[in-house]
Amino acid sequence: MPAITGEKYLERIDNLHSNVWVDGKPVQEKISEHAAFKGVMKSQAKLFDMQYDPSLIDIMTYTSPLSKERVGMSYLQPKTKEDLVKRRTMTQQWALSSNGMMGRSPDYMNTVIMALASSAPYLEDKDNCFPERLVAFYEYARENDLSLTHSFVNPQVNRAQFYLEDMDEEPIAAKVINKTEEGIIVRGARLLATRGGITDEIIVFSAGGIQDKANGFAFSIPSNQKGLKFICRESFVGGDSTFNYPLSSRYEEMDSIVIFDDVLVPWERVFYYDNLLVSNTFATKSSFLPFSIHQAISRQIVKTEFVLGLVQAIIDSINIGEYLHVQEKTSEIIIALETLKALVIKAEVEAKLDEWGIMRPDLKTLQVASTIFPKVYARFSEIIQQISGSGIMTIPTEKTFQSELREDLEHYLQSKADDGNSRVKLFRLAWELTMSAFGTREVQYERYFFGDPVKLSSQLYHTYKREPYVERVRDFLSEE
Repeated sequence: MPAITGEKYLERIDNLHSNVWVDGKPVQEKISEHAAFKGVMKSQAKLFDMQYDPSLIDIMTYTSPLSKERVGMSYLQPKTKEDLVKRRTMTQQWALSSNGMMGRSPDYMNTVIMALASSAPYLEDKDNCFPERLVAFYEYARENDLSLTHSFVNPQVNRAQFYLEDMDEEPIAAKVINKTEEGIIVRGARLLATRGGITDEIIVFSAGGIQDKANGFAFSIPSNQKGLKFICRESFVGGDSTFNYPLSSRYEEMDSIVIFDDVLVPWERVFYYDNLLVSNTFATKSSFLPFSIHQAISRQIVKTEFVLGLVQAIIDSINIGEYLHVQEKTSEIIIALETLKALVIKAEVEAKLDEWGIMRPDLKTLQVASTIFPKVYARFSEIIQQISGSGIMTIPTEKTFQSELREDLEHYLQSKADDGNSRVKLFRLAWELTMSAFGTREVQYERYFFGDPVKLSSQLYHTYKREPYVERVRDFLSEE
């Protein structure tokens, strides 16, 4: 069936031989065996395998309207509120596999391409727009269970409100430099392709703020397209040991700069280009925001549950539950968790069919959730550090426990509820989630998941209908 297995995913990505650079060196071996990628690729492969679990097949897949085969539920175009629940259930089932640590699990970009294709009619009869190509690619991705990365952001050169590159200089931000019979030619760079080089394709999409139409486009190309290069940041994988590095050894999602060195994008893969209005409005006019935020908050709920479980495990281990400040801090996490759950359900209950017959979750509700999580997640990290105290630093390695020192460690590092080995494993998890390179990246990642939190709040302020409440106040004041 079109839904693939983990083995198929690994085989496909290895066979691409994409141009990926880590620490100044090109990846020459199978990328699934490279130290920077093998953990997360193995974890992603497990997600694909879940589609073949008989007990999960109806959660993870549905019947394709085109091929009548089983395809990933994340591609489902929801027509009812029940469909939205199905999508959330699937996302959270996958999120449970990584406890929400894999922010770019396949369902995120599957959701994005589904949302864009569902809004393809917006592109009809507009210059240099090709809605039929967008729909065709969505169907191709669904029927072949593609894994996708993306880039929505230009390099951070000058963040002034009004900035245009010198047209006479070599481009920095990726732009169309030529058009041929075969397609558009793109040169320059884009940020920030998480999982760049370990997916079948990359989608490049202008999400707004475009001032030069040459920088505005939407397309998808294979990750091994000629002239395409992924330059990775330093890997945050601490090592292979799941004792020492329980999270990064499994879930470290590499981030990369994407370089386009005169890359040909075939016309059949160009969804729009050279249209300033569409480049600046499609992200907001389409169902991109409601569906992508719905997916993200659904995952973040699972991540919050994991944080709560970790905090309570620490409390139980060292017996600090009687302290009021510990109870208060834990309640902060509970409040955040229940708030996020309520907001997602509210967004589904208040969902409405859009003009193209797609059931959209309520955007305003989801925007509220998306402004809450960046703040509370940073606070979660602080809470874990505060309740852990010195325990988060007295964390010998696995090899130390395997040495002649084990008897000492078991005796001196035991806690009320755990032996020395189990206690250190617990606190190493707390350390990696909050104090390691992996953990601090997680805070920054969640903080800017949908962009600048201040701008997100400003957008909510400007779009939220407050007038009825003002009118109520005015009516009250006018009463005799």
